[in-house]
Amino acid sequence: MKLQSRGQLAAATYVAARRVLEIQAKLHRWARDDPHRRFDDVFNLVADPAFLLVAWDRVRHNRGAKTAGVDGRSASYVQVVVGVEEFLGRLRASLKDRSFCPVPVRERMIPKAGGKQRRLGIATITDRVVQASLTLVLEPILEADFLPCSYGFRPGRRAHDAIAEARYLAARSYEWIVEGDITACFDEISHPALMGRLHNRIADKRVLALVKAFLKAGILGQDTSLRHLCFSIWGYGCALHLLDMCLRCW
Repeated sequence: MKLQSRGQLAAATYVAARRVLEIQAKLHRWARDDPHRRFDDVFNLVADPAFLLVAWDRVRHNRGAKTAGVDGRSASYVQVVVGVEEFLGRLRASLKDRSFCPVPVRERMIPKAGGKQRRLGIATITDRVVQASLTLVLEPILEADFLPCSYGFRPGRRAHDAIAEARYLAARSYEWIVEGDITACFDEISHPALMGRLHNRIADKRVLALVKAFLKAGILGQDTSLRHLCFSIWGYGCALHLLDMCLRCW
């Protein structure tokens, strides 16, 4: 389909979003109905034109769309210079022929309270779109395994919901609230453990290889040094599933 105007792009995105939502509902239902089911042949969904278009739309509307990765290209550059249709076509082709390879994210240090700094990894727009498409596929599957009391980085949930539940329980005989923090959790989380949890639900080796490639892409520091310490925001859902299971056992 030729997308020659913003109106055509918006219409195509609307149709694609409806298709993606229908498939996500099926994935979630199948995962919920069978806790031991492993999903195969989901890589084709990651590279599906509808999923890539919805993924692009999410990336384009994200606050960081104006911020470029190591290639210096922002979402606006893709729209004005490359063209969305051309960009997504090339990306889909590279996914299908397995030539796609994530590149290191760009490091940016964000000031924190107390004089400390938090490391932020900024991926390229291309990598962000693939990450978003992966999320569209993996999230409905992993969501089925979360406990109802888990709130972080989940669709339709936020910290305020956790606070509301804590207040509700505190008013009904609960007396203790335990607060904990895992130092540099997403910088130091075990990649083998994370992949192991993902392997329990995903049987498609192409998807597992793609996730692993993102985990190993590394981060290009402000001093131009390459380090393998990066954990992208898209993977929080997978990581939180792992932590959820660990805390359940604890």
